[in-house]
Amino acid sequence: MNDKLNINQWAEEDRPRERFMAKGAQALKTAELLAILIGSGTTKETAVELMQRILNDCGNSLKTLGQRSLQELTGYRGIGEAKAVTILAACELGRRRQEETVLRKAVTSAADIYAIMHPKMQDLNIEQAWVLLLNQSFRLINTVCISSGGISETAVDVRQIIKHAVLCNATVLALTHNHPSNNPKPSSDDDRITQRVKSACDIMRIHFLDHVIVTDGQYYSYQEQGRI
Repeated sequence: MNDKLNINQWAEEDRPRERFMAKGAQALKTAELLAILIGSGTTKETAVELMQRILNDCGNSLKTLGQRSLQELTGYRGIGEAKAVTILAACELGRRRQEETVLRKAVTSAADIYAIMHPKMQDLNIEQAWVLLLNQSFRLINTVCISSGGISETAVDVRQIIKHAVLCNATVLALTHNHPSNNPKPSSDDDRITQRVKSACDIMRIHFLDHVIVTDGQYYSYQEQGRI
């Protein structure tokens, strides 16, 4: 027996598409916007109620929702693989939109680096190290993931960093990595790799802009702390 309610069967006040067209996206709650994506609920819940329940389980956080796996989302009655993929695709589009906005200006500070890298790193539960490659006008040429490791550390090959910089003619670079623990304090290994990258950049006449440790909501900048 089909237990999914078609949108036409919802009560008028539970039809987010009609409200969207009449009042605009800003008038809708997050659960209503998500309900538009999944299109239907179950015999026991409208799509809005279903998405509100899932959001409640995520602490009403879209960030947490975006961290859910396909298996976790399909564990909810009324959410099949197609709906789960749609939800996660929408979350990814949101991250990319945020990233696209910050890529339009020159990268000159730790705050700029954080704005670019936080969307990439906010959902990670392992450490990753990335290098930002810039031209002489401090415009971003590329971002490259140079290592992906465990929960508490990741290996960084300085030769790979310099190789990527030379291949794209970068004259400025910044190193960044995340701390899944959400503690931005650098470790002794972080200090060592910072000095090794700085020394290699000096030899190659590349400006080492900063090493930024990214957590969710804050960062640590070696440049701001006067350690580069």
